[in-house]
Amino acid sequence: MYYNITMNKTKYKLFSNEPVTLNENSLIMAIESSCDETACAIVKGGREVIANVVASQIKIHEEFGGVIPEIAAREHLEAINVVIDETFKQAGVTGKDVTAFASTVGPGLVGCLLVGMNAAKTLALAYDKPFIGVNHLNAHLAANFIDTNLEPPFIALLVSGGHTQIIKVSSFSEMEIIGETIDDAVGEAYDKVARLIGLPYPGGPKLDKLAQIGNPHAFKLPEAKVGGYDFSFSGLKTAVLRLVKSFDGKEMPVNDICASFQECVSSTLFKKVKHALEETGYKQVVLAGGVAANSEIRKKIFSLKDEGYDVYAPIMKYCTDNASMVASSAYFFNNTFDDINVEVFSRA
Repeated sequence: MYYNITMNKTKYKLFSNEPVTLNENSLIMAIESSCDETACAIVKGGREVIANVVASQIKIHEEFGGVIPEIAAREHLEAINVVIDETFKQAGVTGKDVTAFASTVGPGLVGCLLVGMNAAKTLALAYDKPFIGVNHLNAHLAANFIDTNLEPPFIALLVSGGHTQIIKVSSFSEMEIIGETIDDAVGEAYDKVARLIGLPYPGGPKLDKLAQIGNPHAFKLPEAKVGGYDFSFSGLKTAVLRLVKSFDGKEMPVNDICASFQECVSSTLFKKVKHALEETGYKQVVLAGGVAANSEIRKKIFSLKDEGYDVYAPIMKYCTDNASMVASSAYFFNNTFDDINVEVFSRA
């Protein structure tokens, strides 16, 4: 799959043909509301964060064991004006100073996305500024542009709750997904395994923490033999289920199970990424997505530095959903401003 984008820094406003040029001084205000964070940020020149505000709903969804879309959308409605006001306050600017407004338009939960998109469109209309609709996955990649000098070409490993992809980024205007999961995403596999061993939501970070004090070689778990750069994690999940059942009510070595699972996942990701680097000849690798915060995955990917590669990953607060990455993506990856009729979408 290709994202064919013709990058042109001269763009056009929402309701006129008046050209607007984005440059290193351009301020983009972005909103993120694709799942369970209501976020707003202002970023200068695609790289310098002027303000970054996030209102998380994790505590609200904990009692349900996962995100409830209707509740999430209602919480976004409650929080959206507060985070926007706080962002303007932190930045010390008004809407008149903003060059363009942006929001995530998908993939994500439709009801949640609509809250952020409609807020951003309203601001664009109110201040007569352009609007930019941003792909959530591109935004995770763009988190690596914040406070760095990173430019393509590079190989990106995108790991999140809903996606696991290896992306060949040849330029700001050309990206190709060369590998992806054929079943469970990494984050999804983490959450399912966490539930199997009795960890509460959100299970992924808790599993990672337990894995750090376990033996990663205690249990030999299977790596799926999938061709090319693709992944499969459903078999691994099933293997963990069988392992858990084998204890038949006896005390489980939970830390060792977590560590063995995490070792299998991180090794699989590492091998595929290294293969992609060798085949393309690229010397830069980028880690992106919410699961990029995982300690062992970061460790494995950063070990590529020892083999002469430049490795990038966002700092922790930009791994999970935030609006700074949305603003950066709007600046670097979007080739045109969008009109009032742009719609949200749920799947990539």
